[in-house]
Amino acid sequence: MSENVITSYKGFDKNMKCRGFKYEVGKEYEMDGEIRCCNRGFHACKSPIEVWDYYDMLNSRFAEVEQSGKIDEEEMSTKICSSRIKIKAELKLADIINIGVEWLKDITSPSKVKADGVLNDNGYRRKQIGSSGNYAKIGSSGDSAKIGSSGDYAQIGSSGNYAQIGSSGDYAQIGSSGYYAQIGSSGDYAQIGSSGYYAQIGSSS
Repeated sequence: MSENVITSYKGFDKNMKCRGFKYEVGKEYEMDGEIRCCNRGFHACKSPIEVWDYYDMLNSRFAEVEQSGKIDEEEMSTKICSSRIKIKAELKLADIINIGVEWLKDITSPSKVKADGVLNDNGYRRKQIGSSGNYAKIGSSGDSAKIGSSGDYAQIGSSGNYAQIGSSGDYAQIGSSGYYAQIGSSGDYAQIGSSGYYAQIGSSS
């Protein structure tokens, strides 16, 4: 019987550390004993976007990982805790956005929405919006929105607090009026504006 291996996504600080433990790409780590979410074990998220809840998009590093061994999953999120983890590849902000868009599109597909009902967004009443087409126009007024777009000429606006907005397409226009917004863009010719306090804004092009 083959072992269950889960592909997920993990955040680190700038030194590839998480909770004081330093990781390296390509290496595998294992621990014995009890494994429990938020208590003990190697943590990551099935949702690429959810890693921004724990590590901000502008000052952190991210990786695609494989989790196996003993597994504990948090009920109201996509967080996974495991006894074994392999750091497969480091991801740039654009990678996280692109993968996150596809993940969001998948969980919000008609078949998934029908199957999962109101819990299709991980059980929270927080908007998760993903778009990969060009000329997308995305707006959100609720708090804690997570918005990702990989197409060109996206127009994204959010008025809620704690918004997390990422765009990897060119010519993006991004605006946020809520507090504590995290906005990142890796495309060329981005126009980014924020009127809320404590915003974190970064552009890599």
